[in-house]
Amino acid sequence: MKKLFVCLVLMLATTLAHAQFEQNKWYFNAAVTNLGLSYSGSEELRMGGQITAGTFLFDDIALLMNGEGVYHKQGERSATFGVGARYYFSQNGIYVGTGIKFRHYEYKAEEENTTDFTDGLWSFEAGYAFFLSRTVTIEPAVYYDLSFKDSDYSKVGFKLGFGLYF
Repeated sequence: MKKLFVCLVLMLATTLAHAQFEQNKWYFNAAVTNLGLSYSGSEELRMGGQITAGTFLFDDIALLMNGEGVYHKQGERSATFGVGARYYFSQNGIYVGTGIKFRHYEYKAEEENTTDFTDGLWSFEAGYAFFLSRTVTIEPAVYYDLSFKDSDYSKVGFKLGFGLYF
């Protein structure tokens, strides 16, 4: 009896999740990026955030716009703006996405030397939309940003976001 109940709850949850990936639904996500898993006295504070918004043009396919900012106490700052698309695999919340971004970097060294430049990025991501309620999700994802300027500026990372589907 207990197994049957669990199966029914999981079936209901996947049905509700799929309903959020329909055409003409709106999507908003706020994510934390550049999560540091260690601390050192030389690196100190590093943090980043990302905002994503968009709409589902077709069932399971979303068109998105995003912006991201990164702050590092040692002098690195960047701002990113881009567009992209996501495909949600039907009924399970797993998604893959791609997009184009433009990032402006600024580095300030202790000797007051400043380097800044703009770079184009081709972004790839894969994640999972775990529904807490009918419209609220927790969305862990891994991403890779391929730099057009230099492979040294390409980045792989993890982000954790909260999404709203309405």
